[in-house]
Amino acid sequence: MPVYLAKIRSLFAVAVLGLAVAGCGYNTIPTDEEAAKAKWSQVQNDYQRRSDLIPNLVATVQGYAKQEKDVLIGVTEARAKATQVKIDASQLTDPEKLKEFEAAQAQLSGALGRLLAVSENYPDLKSNQNFLALQSQLEGTENRIAVSRRDYIEAVRVYNTDLKTFPGVLWASTFQSGYKAMANFAANDAAQSPPQVKF
Repeated sequence: MPVYLAKIRSLFAVAVLGLAVAGCGYNTIPTDEEAAKAKWSQVQNDYQRRSDLIPNLVATVQGYAKQEKDVLIGVTEARAKATQVKIDASQLTDPEKLKEFEAAQAQLSGALGRLLAVSENYPDLKSNQNFLALQSQLEGTENRIAVSRRDYIEAVRVYNTDLKTFPGVLWASTFQSGYKAMANFAANDAAQSPPQVKF
């Protein structure tokens, strides 16, 4: 067999092998992990937006409801705690870290709910344009948080499924053994029971 024919066969074999490896799912796990990390970044971005709105909201309410000092302090303390609990992309495989983060955010949500409930007692505050704009931005941000969390949950589902199904399970158990399943958000205990309705 001529030398040039052997070289052509070798190049063809390398090309076929390259296509086989590219199409076998080797890149799926890292790609899905990066997608989930990007979705987590958006979750953090939306929580940060909410945190940035809170000082203005507290200041606006404070101007009208000075006697609601406990509620205002509660919001400020909850915001401080929520901003201290951080999770970077390398900690997304630790369910305890995610629970800690979620608990801090839930505490802040509860404090904000109490603050907005207090506003019902102050008609002047409820009609203040600044307060209405901040309240609207906060509601929009809460919606963004819900969408970002949903997108993150879906990205984690895809990634974790790839780690457990064929052919990803082969890669995860051999060449990509450093990849671990990511933690996900879970509903808190209060969300598991129906709300009490009293008339």
